[in-house]
Amino acid sequence: MDFKNDLRLAVLIDADNVPYSNVKAMLEEIAKYGSPTFKRIYADWTKPTVSGWKTVLLENAITPVQQYSYTQGKNATDSAMIIDAMDILYSGKVDGFCIVSSDSDFTKLATRLREAGMKVFGFGEKKTPRPFISSCDKFIYLEILSKVSLDTEDDKTETKEKEKKVFKRRTRTSFTKPMLKADRELVTMITDSIEDIADENGWAFLGDLGNLLLKKQPNFDPRNYGYIKLVPLIKSFGRFEIDEREIGKGKVKHVYVRTK
Repeated sequence: MDFKNDLRLAVLIDADNVPYSNVKAMLEEIAKYGSPTFKRIYADWTKPTVSGWKTVLLENAITPVQQYSYTQGKNATDSAMIIDAMDILYSGKVDGFCIVSSDSDFTKLATRLREAGMKVFGFGEKKTPRPFISSCDKFIYLEILSKVSLDTEDDKTETKEKEKKVFKRRTRTSFTKPMLKADRELVTMITDSIEDIADENGWAFLGDLGNLLLKKQPNFDPRNYGYIKLVPLIKSFGRFEIDEREIGKGKVKHVYVRTK
């Protein structure tokens, strides 16, 4: 799915349901889709359980919103986020929302925002319930944003030329630890999607394929399976052909894929 990189985004974070360790990487991910116009985080900041957020908020210019737990057992934080989201929606100052939570209570909010023409990006842990994931245009697991360090002791002893080869190899294959296992269901989805958009010779443009996969499964991301890009993931199955075609004089390459 194509997302403009100039989208004005409201980033709303549920501090009770996501860890603070991946916030910097999350904001870097959000920058791929647009510019955060609002960055707010919601919690009862009198509780010691959210004390770890303090430094993170200062470093990333995120505005904390205090929400007391008026009644035990009721999540006042969710209500505050939902009210603010609707206020921001009607202000007309944003093009989309990033809802950061692993809580299914935001399913209806995400659905309502999309009905209003907003792009909705969800961020949460693997435990996030399916209804919330499905209600977003795109859902990114926080676990895949922790990149594997390239700066190992072995790499430090290599020459610069070898280090470049190591970096190139890892870029081409994987940066993240596989969080999900590539199974028959994934291969079937990719195969069916290629057939859905293929030309008379069976070739499907990779960009269109990626968009269709995301529409079918909002949490689809090659990084879930340990690959930084879609092409290496597809190649790993050994069941698809890849064709790189140069377009125009600028040597821009378009990638096409079909089943063998």
